[in-house]
Amino acid sequence: MKPSLIVFDVNETLSDMSPMGQRFVDVGAPAPVAKLWFATLLRDGFALTAAGDNGSFAGIGAEALRGLLSGTDLNRDTEAAVEHIMAGFSGLGLHPDVVAGVKALHAAGYRLATLTNGSTQVAEQLFTNAGIRDNFELLLSVADAPAWKPGRQSYQYAASACGTRPGEMLLVAVHPWDLHGAARAGLPTAWINRTSGPYPNYFQAPDYTVSALADLVPALSAGN
Repeated sequence: MKPSLIVFDVNETLSDMSPMGQRFVDVGAPAPVAKLWFATLLRDGFALTAAGDNGSFAGIGAEALRGLLSGTDLNRDTEAAVEHIMAGFSGLGLHPDVVAGVKALHAAGYRLATLTNGSTQVAEQLFTNAGIRDNFELLLSVADAPAWKPGRQSYQYAASACGTRPGEMLLVAVHPWDLHGAARAGLPTAWINRTSGPYPNYFQAPDYTVSALADLVPALSAGN
């Protein structure tokens, strides 16, 4: 069935998080720690979800930073470093393919929404700055759901909030773990593979694979 609603992951899928490495450099830490930190943030958020809890993205992120920065020769105190790095989310931009892709999907008649493990404020600022906020019907966060993605309840929350059934809601993400969780919850999925990397065979394969968001409209039309 062709989906009527397209739901996007935000962090890394739409937002370009590569500038976060510079935030670590700014405080005297190596740039590669940015990727380790984000992976740690997600790991601990997933662990809380598996245990039946729903942690705060910002709270987990800040605490994970305190641990990772411990023992590092920073150029400011730890709390100031944490604040500087966390503030980097508000300065991120979108990947180059996002604006054209969002406009094409909206013009094709799809309803658009987001479902992020982060805050809706980040998406709000990203889209407003890029001039595409009006293309989105709803900006959703797991902060208002019973669980983080890839927990089944997060996708069910999005379907309920959007007034649709999971099978009519396509999840778009760069993260295979997110797509797997969505597929297990009954959603069709689309993988944006900007790096031409392999898809892990231990996750359920996506229904669509595109190298840029603008390619999703023709992919959906071809698969209809």
